[in-house]
Amino acid sequence: MPDLTEYGWNESFEEARRACATDFAPARVVAEHRSRYRVQAEAGEVAARLAGRLRHEAMDRSELPAVGDWVLIEAAEGGDVAVIQATLPRTSRFSRKVAGVRTREQIVAANIDSVWIASAFDQALGLRRIERYLAMAWESGASPVVLLTKRDLAEDVEAARADVEGIAFGVPVLAVSGLTGEGVDALDPYIVPGRTVALLGPSGTGKSTLINRLLGRDALVTGAVREGDHKGRHTTTHRQLLRLPSGGMVVDTPGMRELQLWDAEDGVRDTFGDIEELAASCRFGDCRHAGEPGCAVTAAVDDGRVDRARLESWYKLQRELEYLERRGDPLAEAREARRIKTIMRSVKHHPKYRDS
Repeated sequence: MPDLTEYGWNESFEEARRACATDFAPARVVAEHRSRYRVQAEAGEVAARLAGRLRHEAMDRSELPAVGDWVLIEAAEGGDVAVIQATLPRTSRFSRKVAGVRTREQIVAANIDSVWIASAFDQALGLRRIERYLAMAWESGASPVVLLTKRDLAEDVEAARADVEGIAFGVPVLAVSGLTGEGVDALDPYIVPGRTVALLGPSGTGKSTLINRLLGRDALVTGAVREGDHKGRHTTTHRQLLRLPSGGMVVDTPGMRELQLWDAEDGVRDTFGDIEELAASCRFGDCRHAGEPGCAVTAAVDDGRVDRARLESWYKLQRELEYLERRGDPLAEAREARRIKTIMRSVKHHPKYRDS
């Protein structure tokens, strides 16, 4: 039988289990298929479903188990499907806002130690996209690492690495090839027994190929990218946690076409520490960095210390956070709606427009 410490079980989770005062057995969620799960228990990997009470009491989808979660299970009578009775507190979680207009949290992976952010050499480097991933990785409670994948297709590895290091202050930036294995040894410190990483990035960045390399076998389906735009086809269709020969674990995730922030104020602050530090030196405490006198941020842009595109990226993420705050606070949303209504009424009755 497997030792659950090999899957990340530790004294902290054991204390949480004891606090529940039940005899239910611990298990880790290794895959999720709609309302069905696969969990790794001491007896082995088994299918599982949610207890009706757990689903009924959940205020939001984020309160239900996600891949990487530790849960307490009860063996079902007369069958081989376990019943998930509780989810233990998470040490970390990578979350995003669900796609579309709904303001809901989607947990991509839970109880992870590192977030690997994949960006392929045969695609546009996407510095603004990497900044977004970094903000959410810092917010998750895990440590980010940027992987420049498909190194075998790179024209200038060091130039690309320098560009990313220019926005990912203090974050390791590693160039790897899942196809040839070049640079993969640099990942060894992150995939040690009991540790979990989540591999994230758009489709076509070679995530499945890299995981196959780490597994030492072709366990995951891989696909070619489109010739015209180098965009990948979705070969991973669901999130799953895989144990590697090294003893570490990796969460494989489908490519993300859309990555919207979720409660990432601290993560944005950590990612844009250079701009945040400059903002503290502005003459006015409420400076919007839009041409006010004594603005340290715009001065840094003007003299080339801060790239204008990076400042625009910071603005964009700040606007997303403000939007989420309004949507999450009904009173704030109502106030914003009244403010817009008042502005529109003023415009409508302005002499310039009244008779038009």
